[in-house]
Amino acid sequence: METMSATAVHYVMDARTSRFTVQAFATGVLAGMGHNPIIGIRDFSGQVDFSSDTLEGSGFHISIKSSSFNVQNDISDKDRREIERLMNEQVLETAKYPEIVYDASSFTATKLGDTLYSAPLNGNLTLHGVTNRQPVTARVAAFGDMLRASGDFTLRQTDYQIKLVSVAGGALKLKDELKFSFEIVARKQG
Repeated sequence: METMSATAVHYVMDARTSRFTVQAFATGVLAGMGHNPIIGIRDFSGQVDFSSDTLEGSGFHISIKSSSFNVQNDISDKDRREIERLMNEQVLETAKYPEIVYDASSFTATKLGDTLYSAPLNGNLTLHGVTNRQPVTARVAAFGDMLRASGDFTLRQTDYQIKLVSVAGGALKLKDELKFSFEIVARKQG
């Protein structure tokens, strides 16, 4: 029987062909007039080792530059600049916490079809200087020299000591819960 290291393939994430977003939700008296911003994550890198023979994976790692978040909604440039300024200066504090990291040392996938798998990860997310366990389940398609992983997960900002943003004297603020969605493409290396 082959060991995982003998059958595992090393994949590196391709941020250019991947999509990674965060959805925030407005609340408060003026929420109907506010934005539920969708934030794109532009600058990230990562890797994983996965064996479709043993259905085991290891070394899942993703690193995100916290200053690479940008508003994707169709809003005025003024609103976009203000949301991004608040996000960088008050929410993520990108000067103090320039990197967001997720690590899952190992996982076991379940085969759903010929090339389709479910991969539950239970890794550590370090965000805003705080590290917590963060479960993420990805649907993974493996074909040729490429993996495509998709899924979503939620987290609460206060679990990471992030101050909830409010404007207009608290009449418009963002809810604690954020929804992350991803479709990550990774290509075989070596």
